[in-house]
Amino acid sequence: MNRFATLAATLALSTLLLGQEVSGRWRLQQHVDDGNTLETFLDLAQQGTSVTGKLLVGWGELPIIDGRMEGGRISFGVPMDPGYILRYSGEVSATQMRLTLIDSKAGSFPVSGIRMAADESIAPPRLPLPELHEVRDNGLVRTPPMGWNSWNFFQGKIDDATIRQIADALVGSGMRDAGYMYVNIDDTWAGTRDASGHIHANKKFPDMKALADYVHSKGLKLGIYSSPGPRTCAGYEGSYGHEEQDAKTFAEWGIDYLKYDWCSALRIYKDEEMRAVYQKMGDALLHSGRPIVYSLCQYGKDQVWTWGKLAGGNLWRTTDDISDNASSMFANAEAQADIATWAEPGHWNDPDMLEVGNGRMSPDEYRSHMTFWAVLAAPLIAGNDVRNMTEETRGILMNPEVIAVDQDPLGKQGTRSWKRGDVEIWVRPLSGDAKAIAVFNLGADDASVNVGWKDLGISGVASVRDLWNHHDLPAGNAVYSVTLKPRGSSLIKLQVQH
Repeated sequence: MNRFATLAATLALSTLLLGQEVSGRWRLQQHVDDGNTLETFLDLAQQGTSVTGKLLVGWGELPIIDGRMEGGRISFGVPMDPGYILRYSGEVSATQMRLTLIDSKAGSFPVSGIRMAADESIAPPRLPLPELHEVRDNGLVRTPPMGWNSWNFFQGKIDDATIRQIADALVGSGMRDAGYMYVNIDDTWAGTRDASGHIHANKKFPDMKALADYVHSKGLKLGIYSSPGPRTCAGYEGSYGHEEQDAKTFAEWGIDYLKYDWCSALRIYKDEEMRAVYQKMGDALLHSGRPIVYSLCQYGKDQVWTWGKLAGGNLWRTTDDISDNASSMFANAEAQADIATWAEPGHWNDPDMLEVGNGRMSPDEYRSHMTFWAVLAAPLIAGNDVRNMTEETRGILMNPEVIAVDQDPLGKQGTRSWKRGDVEIWVRPLSGDAKAIAVFNLGADDASVNVGWKDLGISGVASVRDLWNHHDLPAGNAVYSVTLKPRGSSLIKLQVQH
């Protein structure tokens, strides 16, 4: 026997001793309580007992860690966030897997897997895209939209009853009267399509039209979520190939707002094709027979601010998802520094939803969060459990003077005018010859700030108002002085005379 035959025999014997070879692509399915079957994919490579590769989910690819294959059993981890790892383990045959998924946040679940053929695609056939044109303005949200979204707090644990409770809480807390009008259902509401292709909600939402009627009866509006891909980020049914049909269904239900998340469209289209992809739904919403706010969610790819309006968008995400920490919040805010000129009434840069009240930032950081979003003319979409708010959270989310800055009808986004070390000053022009001045301390220590109006190119100050402390400051002072706590902020309004 030559050395190559000896090597082949050794490898074959090792495979028999160690268990089934798992290299290749696998289709995973997980049955969930709402009646859906969620689908993800594994792309594995095995060397001896070591298994590497990636998990392909709706919104991208995740690396596999700690992968082991021994005696017909496989185990591996998938990092989701720092300190948060999904763990899979179970049995493997030549063509099938029987796994248990352990999710420290949600529990344990059975998952089945089937080996895919070498030429089998994880994406459906590519559909042609329309020629580019400018989608007609729908005339909505002349000031940044305000409301609430389910994802930041509830993620997939959202249902009809909870949405009704949120609507009640928005009214009872005073948030509706403060301007928070949209109640937006994020991912995990969708069920399956019937024989004619119509989308139906899953068991968690037994009657979407009745839910919309309830929300409307409270003086609020209802929002929903989908994807231009075949699947949403969480693996639910998307709108791929059903744009016109879904837009009309949403209109029939009474939907007022659509968040449209790129997700699995990345398996079919290139980033530079996004405008045409989003244009399809922009046109469909215009033809749906109902005014529906159009929120583009594709993480700022392909400089969306330059074409979001042309695709029919009322707002467009300019960043990755926000997290409930100061680093993420400030990073999303800072990303708006050079794109202010693209914001205007009806069309807004969106640094993502508010985390105020979710518990992982300090009160000063949450006030900075609200201050930044106000000076950026950003959508104010709360993401906390509004049924259980502290007075401090209420005070931040419902400060009428700060909200008035965000909702200023001039519709101009603020820009960074001054930066020294960890201290930044942003200025937003307001209607009636006024200006909002936001001072931020991005550092970990207290910061004393002294800034003259002339340093900001401002003269003729007639009045100065501290919007967080609700009191007037001396208008005659040429210098504004404030001491800010770590990651704290100040927001003042100047009235300028000419």
